[in-house]
Formats: sequence, structure tokens, C-alpha cells
Amino acid sequence: MKVVIQYEEFSDVEIEKSILREAFPSVEIVESHTLDTTEFIIEAEGAQALLVTHVAVNKDVIDATPECLGYVRYGVGYDKIDVEYALEQGKIVARVPRFCIDEVSNHALAMLLALNRKLVSAHQLLVEGNYQFEKIRPVTRLKDSTVGIVGVGNIGGAFAEKVGPLVKQVLIYDPYVEGYPGCHKIDDLCELCCASDYISLHVPLTSRTNKLIDRKMLEVMKPTAYLINTSRGPVIDEEVLVEVLREGRLAGAGLDVFETEPLPADSPLRQLDNVILTHHSAFYSEGSVVELKETAARQVVQILEGRRPDYEVIETWEQRYRREP
Repeated sequence: MKVVIQYEEFSDVEIEKSILREAFPSVEIVESHTLDTTEFIIEAEGAQALLVTHVAVNKDVIDATPECLGYVRYGVGYDKIDVEYALEQGKIVARVPRFCIDEVSNHALAMLLALNRKLVSAHQLLVEGNYQFEKIRPVTRLKDSTVGIVGVGNIGGAFAEKVGPLVKQVLIYDPYVEGYPGCHKIDDLCELCCASDYISLHVPLTSRTNKLIDRKMLEVMKPTAYLINTSRGPVIDEEVLVEVLREGRLAGAGLDVFETEPLPADSPLRQLDNVILTHHSAFYSEGSVVELKETAARQVVQILEGRRPDYEVIETWEQRYRREP
């Protein structure tokens, strides 16, 4: 039996190896660090399971691993795996959807608070010896603000519960939920963008959410509003975002994810003083990483034992879209 573990962000995979070897003492475990699919195919030859982070498990990889029973993704999203093709080939796909709910919702809230209080700007001014208070004006009262949440799944819902007591009202936009306690549902995204002082994005990357926040949505937002994204970079039209931020047609943004990652050295986002940037780290805490590793490895064990994994992906968003009237 052979399992390939592809990873870049972790110092080691000892937790995963321990769980796999407890279940299958003679299992062969191959550690991979490549993002090149050609190299990965060579490493994955003969494997019964693949546990991956960011390498693309595309049609070529799936066709090259006929013995593979399933593919497990470290993380909430599974856009790196061609799930539809994998399912057509009778493979199992699984993910880890709950490991960082607290961390990401906290990160989004921290960004909102930092933008509201202009903490980054105030810090930089003080470091430079500038005590001109007007440099951080205006700071609005958070309790008078309206927060809009786009996507109310596990993380969006947790964020709603945390931010709700701090603000005047919370609006939500999500075609797949009927509502959320303490929130007012808006069926038109443009209406939510018009009404919100802060907008936080919590949606998966799909064909429908790619550039969901486009020129139209950015241009109807209040010039005093802030946009926060801890979901996926391509959900926002980044070029237009830079334009409206640079021209002062949007007050600021908090971004943990980007269209291209790592964020290019020449990205204009780096030059803007009304943006908070973090390096796709919203998921991270020591505890969340342990939970991620344990949950992912246990799902590999479940697949190899012939069972259905706890967090099996049974259809893609695109397949769901095709079923909709």
C-alpha cells in the first residue's frame, strides 16, 4: 500500500504518518513537495491515496493513478482537484471543511476592527514620529455601522455571530441559505453592496463566484466602505479594486487572499496605504494545523479501509448549478 502526501506549508507530516502507520503498519509513505504535475505523476505512481495541498490533481494526474481510491485535500476548498472527473472515474474526494472556522472568522473580524480604528495607519504614523491626529480621521462609530456578509456557510455564519453584537445591523447575501439568526437577508448582491459599510466575503471559488465582486459591485459601494476578503482571491476583480482604492472611491480593504499567490512583488496593492495585507494565513493557528493534519489523515485511512470519509465531496458546485431550475 502506498500513500503520497504532497505539502509545502508544513515543517513535517509526522502526525499524518503516525495515523497512517497505526492503521497500516507496512504502508509506504512518499513525501512530495512539488507543484509540477509532471513530477507529481511520477511520485504518485502506484499510490492508493493522495493527500494534497496545492498541486493540481487534474485529469492527467487522475488518469495516471488508476490504482488510487481517493484524493484528500488539506483544506476547506477543493478547487485544486478536478472533482467532477474524479467522481466520474469512481474515485473518492474528501476535504477538511471545519478545521479553521474560528481562525478565519476571527481574522476577518480583526481586519474589520483594524480598518475601523485605522490601526495600521496609526502605528505607522507613530513609528515615523508623526503625531498629527487628523491623519487618521475620520474614524466612524462601529456600533452605527452596517456589515454585509457574502456567503453564510460555516465561516460566514461564525463571523456573523461575532460581529453582530458590535454593529447596528448585519445583512447577508447567500442564495443557498434561507436566513441566519440576527441577520437580515438580502436577495440582491448589488443592494447589499450599496447598503453596507463593511463587506466580508466568505464564498467558495466557483464559476459563479469568480469575479463576483466586479466593477459594478465595487462602484456601487459607499466611498466610506471597506471590503474584506478571507475566501479566495479571484472572487474580487483585483484590477478594478486597485483602481477604486487608488482613486478614493473605496475607503479601504483587508485582504488575506489574492488573484495570484504569493502576491507578486510588483503588485500595486503593496503600494496602497489604505489596505491591510496578510499572506493567506487566516486559517492558521497551531491548533488548527493539528486538527487539519489529523482529520485529513483519518479520511485517508477511512478510504483505504473501504469506508466513506467523514467529509466526502459528493458533487461540485458546478454540478449543483446544472441541477438548478
